Amino acid sequence: MNGAPQLPCRGLWKVYGPDAPAFLARHGGAPSLEACRAEGYVAAVRDVAFEVAGGEILVVMGLSGSGKSTLIRCLSRLIEPTAGAGEFEGADLLAVDERGLIELRRHKMGMVFQHFGLLPHRTVLDNVAFPLEVQGLERSRREARAHEMVRLVGLEGRERYFPRQLSGGQQQRVGIARSLAVEPDVWFLDEPFSALDPLIRREMQDEFLRLQRALKKTIVFITHDFAEAVRVADRIGIMKDGALIQLGTAEELVLDPVDSYVADFVKDAPRGKLVSVGRVMRPLVATTSIEGAVPAGAKLDAVAPRVLAAGRPVAVVDAGGRPVGQVTREQLIELLFQPLPA
Repeated sequence: MNGAPQLPCRGLWKVYGPDAPAFLARHGGAPSLEACRAEGYVAAVRDVAFEVAGGEILVVMGLSGSGKSTLIRCLSRLIEPTAGAGEFEGADLLAVDERGLIELRRHKMGMVFQHFGLLPHRTVLDNVAFPLEVQGLERSRREARAHEMVRLVGLEGRERYFPRQLSGGQQQRVGIARSLAVEPDVWFLDEPFSALDPLIRREMQDEFLRLQRALKKTIVFITHDFAEAVRVADRIGIMKDGALIQLGTAEELVLDPVDSYVADFVKDAPRGKLVSVGRVMRPLVATTSIEGAVPAGAKLDAVAPRVLAAGRPVAVVDAGGRPVGQVTREQLIELLFQPLPA
């Protein structure tokens, strides 16, 4: 990540019902959920605000009907938001006219959805090259770029196959290659792997992470699966009833859920793989006898054998080897094997 906000959005609303802007105005731009329900409006996205840094993978998740897919469609303007602002390259993405939006989608945005949407009468190569054809790129250049993308997603040798000749995972790779062909700066993915069986899904997650390491795209990724979110995300946002309830790293969500809804999402999370020693260490007690040391940045699983075997507290040290705290066997057992409070 380069740290600079590339896709900030503020006060984003999508309300369904008669004259939704007037309804928002009657309630000062921020109607309660109860007011929406009482007046027969559906607030699919409610006052959502966040920033996505350049090169960051922001995962948004929630139960069905939480608003996560509507949110990503509002950001990409596949659905027109009712109110709010979203910036891209210094311009208000939500105020761009139709012509400007078409240009953004052709040159700056990539989109991948759960249903692959491949053109059945076109080969793999022609499917991947299709957005470049829409741009008006000459055939030799678009096919050269398509060949490059096919190689990138591991489908070299299948350029002349038709979608019906491919497995589900291979079809999804074609969809990913097609979305990357335009060299997008921002990549929107809406449950791209949820239609795949578990083994292929994990393979595609690995492929996605490999691509991100190489390309460093700015990504908004929608999923309902917390395990998937943990694997791919830099940060995770959890939605409920159209609102963004909590946004943070997986470690922050596990250790500090803001309410029982978030706590339910993370209750089965592999804490040992997510939580670092530095986040749970206790102050170093000068009078305590210490046995060994572990790095503050290490995950609990990595240090568990050493800490559990120690007869005394273990020092926690920073990157320079300086003691900054301590962790005990009893503390580790509690963290790894007892439920966190909701």
